[in-house]
Formats: sequence, structure tokens, C-alpha cells
Amino acid sequence: MNAGLLTMQLPTQIDSIRFRGIDCYRLVAGAASVVVSRFGAQVLSWRDAAGRERLFLSERALFDGRTPIRGGIPLCFPQFSGLGDLPKHGFVRSRIWELVAAHADSEIVSLTLGTADDAGTGVIWPHAFDLRLEVQLCAAHMRVSLMVRNTGTTAFAFTGALHTYCAVGDIAATTLTGLNGLEYRDAAGGNAICIDADASLVATAEVDRVYHGARRQLTLDDGRASLGIAAAGFADVVVWNPWRTLCAKLPDMQAEGYRQMLCVEAAAAQFPVTVAAGDVWSGSQMLTVCGLAGPHATGN
Repeated sequence: MNAGLLTMQLPTQIDSIRFRGIDCYRLVAGAASVVVSRFGAQVLSWRDAAGRERLFLSERALFDGRTPIRGGIPLCFPQFSGLGDLPKHGFVRSRIWELVAAHADSEIVSLTLGTADDAGTGVIWPHAFDLRLEVQLCAAHMRVSLMVRNTGTTAFAFTGALHTYCAVGDIAATTLTGLNGLEYRDAAGGNAICIDADASLVATAEVDRVYHGARRQLTLDDGRASLGIAAAGFADVVVWNPWRTLCAKLPDMQAEGYRQMLCVEAAAAQFPVTVAAGDVWSGSQMLTVCGLAGPHATGN
């Protein structure tokens, strides 16, 4: 689709824009908006219908077209974190993705970007693949969906995540509910396997947990606003906050940035996902502004 033909009339609209020097698309649904970068197919901003920014983007994030961007919703594929021999979080978050489709009706607007294997990816991960990432927006929610197609002749396995940086007013006043009773791997505690016995998660130190089989809807509340978080397809939930010491060591993170964010990620981390030759896997994460009604998301 020709990017020059994307502009549509309100209440839904898609525009090609430049955001901090990189090529992006802006989706508008009424008073809500989303900015999606072609670099990494990464959501960089989501403003809800009340004008509040719901995603954290580091003030020191690099926009050089080479370095992964700190914040928003980076895509981790085909490896989550350091769970393998590939670069941390894989390689697709630093690729330029192509526009595949765009759609808008009276209430919902969506955009799909795609990327596929090439000679460069084959050197470090010898598999044929085709990825699609769809971002769908309406007044009440945003949904990000990943589709993984195996275009080769043999099966492959991957781990990955939608590495969502949720913006919060103050981490000290923030609670995440819905994880009680679940098993998690505590990466900040020597990878110990624990059971969450608390009614809600409140960060008071570094948090780096992979919750296994976390298929419930979660609620993130920072004392000013609440966000519903639900995933499909992804078996795990990752919760991360670097806290003061680690945050100070991250060159692309402001010193007190940990106070304004909590990552709540839809992930496939405990067990790799196997995709047979010719098959397709899909997973998604929906973020819903609590208290707002809106049309249901479509597709996956």
C-alpha cells in the first residue's frame, strides 16, 4: 500500500510521520492515538482518549536507526532475553519493517507491518520466516498482535515477547493484580522458582519475574488510573522494573526513570514455541483503559 494514500478522515485516521527523526505511522481513533515505528515495528506512544500517555519512553532512548529503542513496546523474537545464543531479545527489533495493510472504519483503526528472513538473518538463525505485527486502536483500548509464519521446510522453535513498558505516575503507588498464586522464575533472585503469595505486586526493589501459565487478565493501577492487560497465545507474563541501581547503569535510561514505568509483557519464555513447516502461530496483548466502553478488537 502506498504510504501517501494512508490519510483518512476523522474519527479514525492513519498518517505517515517523522518521530524523533525516524519513519513512523500515527493512528488516530477519536481522541486516542498511537505512534508505530517502522524501525522494529515498535509502538512508541499510546495516548488514551483522555490524552494520557500510557507507554513509557525513556528520555535518553536512542533514535539512530541501529540501536533498539528503550520504551514503548519492543518486539522480542526469536529469542527472549538471554535464553539462547542470539543477541539479547533477538534481532527483529532493530530491522526496518514494511507496511503490509492499513484499515479504518468508524471506530477502529489498524496497521500491519511485516518482515521476513534474508541472508543476514540466516547467518545467525538459519530458518525461513514471515512476521506480521498488527496494531489496532479504538477509543478504549489498543491491541498488538504478532503472527509468526514458518515459510521453510523444517520446524523451528522460538521464544519471544511483546516487551510492554507501561507508564505509571509513581512506581511506589503502583499495584499489579491478577498474579496471585502463580509460579514465577525470579531472575533478580538467582532464578529461584517461587509462588506469588501476595494479593498484588508492589515493586519495592528490582523486579524481574517470568510468571508461568499466566492466562488471567491483569489490572495495573497507579492510584490515578487503571489499565486492564490481557494476552492471548502467549503463555507467560514478564514483570520488570530495574529499580535504582540497575537503572543508573543503563545508558539509555534517565536516572529516575524506573519510577515512571513497569514492564508487563506478554511472553513465551518458559517453553519455546514450535512452529511446523508451513504453519502459523499468533499471539496478542490487549491494553484496555478501565472504565471506558468501546468496540471489541477484531482478528488476531
